[in-house]
Amino acid sequence: MSLSAPPPVGDLRLACLSCEATYSAWEVRYRCDCGGVLEVLHAHPSPPTRQQLDERLRSRATLDRSGVWRFREMVLPLAEEHIASRPEGNTPLYRHPDLSAHAGVHELLFKHEGENPTGSFKDRGMTTGLSMARALGQRSVACASTGNTSASMAAYASLFGLRSFVFIPEGAIAFGKLAQALAYGATTLQIRGDFDDAMRLVESLCARAGVYLLNSLNPFRLEGQKSIAMELVQDLGWDVPDWLVVPGGNLGNASALHKGLRELHDLGLIHRLPRLAIIQAAGANPLVRAVRAGETVVAPLPRAQTLATAIRIGAPVSGPKALRALRELRGVVEEATDKEILEAKALLDRCGIGAEPASCTTLVGVKKLRARGVISAEERVVCVLTGHVLKDPEVVVDYHLGRHALGADAPNTPLQVDADENALLRLLDSLQTDLSGG
Repeated sequence: MSLSAPPPVGDLRLACLSCEATYSAWEVRYRCDCGGVLEVLHAHPSPPTRQQLDERLRSRATLDRSGVWRFREMVLPLAEEHIASRPEGNTPLYRHPDLSAHAGVHELLFKHEGENPTGSFKDRGMTTGLSMARALGQRSVACASTGNTSASMAAYASLFGLRSFVFIPEGAIAFGKLAQALAYGATTLQIRGDFDDAMRLVESLCARAGVYLLNSLNPFRLEGQKSIAMELVQDLGWDVPDWLVVPGGNLGNASALHKGLRELHDLGLIHRLPRLAIIQAAGANPLVRAVRAGETVVAPLPRAQTLATAIRIGAPVSGPKALRALRELRGVVEEATDKEILEAKALLDRCGIGAEPASCTTLVGVKKLRARGVISAEERVVCVLTGHVLKDPEVVVDYHLGRHALGADAPNTPLQVDADENALLRLLDSLQTDLSGG
């Protein structure tokens, strides 16, 4: 479906990764006629300079205050009236000596995308995806989701006047994420199947019902998500880390980060590229299997299984893009068991940073890659944390109450004490004595 007249902004094309066919960006499509996935091609007639981008950090203009739209010429050059921004981005970089010591890396940083408006990195892609929907005159949007995408889409759609439909796998979505989709008014459809079943159905039904698809199969979603890389190097004074480590689920984020870095390099805004590590859950690891077997395609798993709901995906739609990202960024893959994820999450949480389980695969991955000698102790490593600690609250509570067979025995269980001031005073005294080692 094409518009009768494209919006008078930007020189954008969609290109197929498989056959290199191109299409107008103002045509509603998510795949090439050959079935391949698409990416956005920019003309970049007048990209901003580092100085201009740094000046925008001091600006009070709405778009400049967004960590996505600050890079608008490189992300999506839409007319301002079409842009749906909260704003998003501007997420912090954390470090902690206990985490560096645990992983064996002196300079270990965490880019916390869980501190976006709805609590995950999805807001970066949703602002561009929903803005494109508005530019194209769409009235309804839909997605399949294990949680974060649905929360983000529902919030942006409601705020900017579009109706939203969420396809979720029944019983396979964290309550914290489902609560957001329900609260923001999305029509929620529970599919008797897993995420891959929901994704297959939503892609087909969007085409038939004229609803705009906002999963990461939509190439404009990745244009927003690539701003993580752009913001990160700006955070570091336009220096580039040695390693970028990301969780791997549907693989859109790894693909987007690669695209952002490649474009910054092509434009001369950075002068080298980092290496990439993609970390998957051991029970949802189709990319890891493909790379280790030397395959050129990511074959789907029959069924993905992991407590990290955000990456419980067996048939990632951005598989081809992720393989290209690994090739061009000298990338590696690693996997994390659920037990390793829980232990890494407990440490990240205890350091006051906190993240959803899927995010914590990154800490597991860095430790394993350091042990294998792939990452050296002297290299600067940045992990992307994708979601907020409250995205999977039941995992946190079950772990600390000792309900997880995989976890330690009640590592931080609440202490029960009588409602008696003297009893409480004695308990606090004993706890403080234990803390001081006296």
